[in-house]
Amino acid sequence: MNNPQTLIAALAAAPEIIIGLVREVPPQHLKRRPSPNKWSAHEHACHITTIDAPYFARLELMLSDPSPCITPMSATPDEEAGALLNVDLDKALAFFVSERARLVERLQQLAEADWQRTAAHPEFCHYSVWIMFRQLLLHEMQHAYRIEELRLKKDWV
Repeated sequence: MNNPQTLIAALAAAPEIIIGLVREVPPQHLKRRPSPNKWSAHEHACHITTIDAPYFARLELMLSDPSPCITPMSATPDEEAGALLNVDLDKALAFFVSERARLVERLQQLAEADWQRTAAHPEFCHYSVWIMFRQLLLHEMQHAYRIEELRLKKDWV
């Protein structure tokens, strides 16, 4: 995939896919962790809903700074310990829908050259706007897959 419009369409469709998966998880299993150090479906979903704002900020940095440097993101110790279990899932998903619409609208405004803008990233040998948003899609689909795995766990039936 190297067509920005294809990537934008996939990013625009992601909330519907993810919310659909979350709604298929039995309510009694939403916050159930498969093991003490592994996230529940609720946590995976709530994590996804927090990602657009930092990516939006990265985009604006990469478009405005001639030599941007990206700071890696990872789950906080509080999130790893279960803080996301306290997040209101319905509010988080509604926020995800609105933030994704805002992000998609911004991406649709990018010129072809904007997609090739680069930044230094301490974990990658090359990092561009294109790569950043492809990684965003892959990241949330990875979490969506984890939600699907939890939804289908045989031993939770």
